[in-house]
Amino acid sequence: MIAGGSYGIVDATSGSASATPTASSSSPAGGLGSDKGDTLVMLAAYHGHPQTVSVLLERGADPGRPNDRGQTPLAGAVFTGERAVIEALIDAGADPTTGSPLAIETARLFGLDDLVTLFEARRQ
Repeated sequence: MIAGGSYGIVDATSGSASATPTASSSSPAGGLGSDKGDTLVMLAAYHGHPQTVSVLLERGADPGRPNDRGQTPLAGAVFTGERAVIEALIDAGADPTTGSPLAIETARLFGLDDLVTLFEARRQ
């Protein structure tokens, strides 16, 4: 279980999120995440927890913040096929053309033409 920041109680890998705020922090993420720079949004996105992603985004989490390897939550969600998470991140302003690998290139690699079309439409 991870707790803290302005998010409330969150376990990003199991998808458990409480809307009850806890002590604030100077940064929206409260400095929470993995030792590889994965934010709570990245962890929740990769593990397929759209409700947790939505709670974090509603509370000000950055939908496009990359981890220490340059990977974004959107690319992680594309890699794992998490459609509801992808929609939540795109709706929050995640850019499919940032990070490494790019989310749009990941979609192309896996032959996810509908996502490529969605990403291209959002870029224009």
